[in-house]
Amino acid sequence: MPNLNVSLVRAAVTSPFKRAGRPGATLPADRAVLPAAPIAAAPLASYRRICGFAEPDTLPLTYPHVLGFPLAMRLMTARRFPLPVVGLVHTWIEITRHRPLHPTDLLELTVYAEKLTPHRRGTEVTMVTEARLAGELVWESRSGYLSRHVTDTTTSTAPATAPVAELPALAQWQLPGDLGRRYGAASGDRNPIHLYPLTARLFGFPRAIAHGMWTVARCLAEAPRPDDVQGVRADFRAPVPLPATVTYAADATGFQLRGTGRVHLTGRILGGDGPRPGPAAARDGRS
Repeated sequence: MPNLNVSLVRAAVTSPFKRAGRPGATLPADRAVLPAAPIAAAPLASYRRICGFAEPDTLPLTYPHVLGFPLAMRLMTARRFPLPVVGLVHTWIEITRHRPLHPTDLLELTVYAEKLTPHRRGTEVTMVTEARLAGELVWESRSGYLSRHVTDTTTSTAPATAPVAELPALAQWQLPGDLGRRYGAASGDRNPIHLYPLTARLFGFPRAIAHGMWTVARCLAEAPRPDDVQGVRADFRAPVPLPATVTYAADATGFQLRGTGRVHLTGRILGGDGPRPGPAAARDGRS
């Protein structure tokens, strides 16, 4: 698997030389490919534990994104990529699974940048990850990453954030201060903003923040049958500072993760029976 730490170093070196919002900026047509290979059992087991997935026979819906993220970082830190990676904000993700996946599947992963979109707060890039099994497309995701800069709001295609109606609270989770380090060890995503208060302050955060993809996965693990979930759309609305107490809320229309006075995450599940509270032992966010 590509080395994510190398990509993070490259991001620190190349970002100062890139200017977000440059007129006429285009995306390179490069595609990063990871050939079909066995999925490592130990990292997958750690990922299940930290996110709360109990079903051992199927691959968590979010896991191919984890496998493909180093490829995305390789592309976004390349010299020809038009946006500085340092400061990019993960704003949303859509995942579609076309068939059940299993830990023994030999997945081939492909990642590419699909488009640049004007945003009211800057420029957003859509990154695509595709997983194939023996040539068949079996899973795909699209993620939005925002590069913040001064922009002409008359050309923005992204609407302002609308208020969110509160869904019924189902569980409260106590998130420990080392959650970012534990998830980073399981996923390979050791972005400094998730690790320690000191490293987070270097990027403008007073405390380390939880990985957005952990919040999505943890909420999906609360579905009655996570292996039946065919897709999800999630929007990251505010970072979760660590440690924290958060509320998991859901009904038939979707799910939320809320903190004191703010909504961190909203989402909706496609397929399966929708969210529900899980076993009491799995509701504290510590796994």
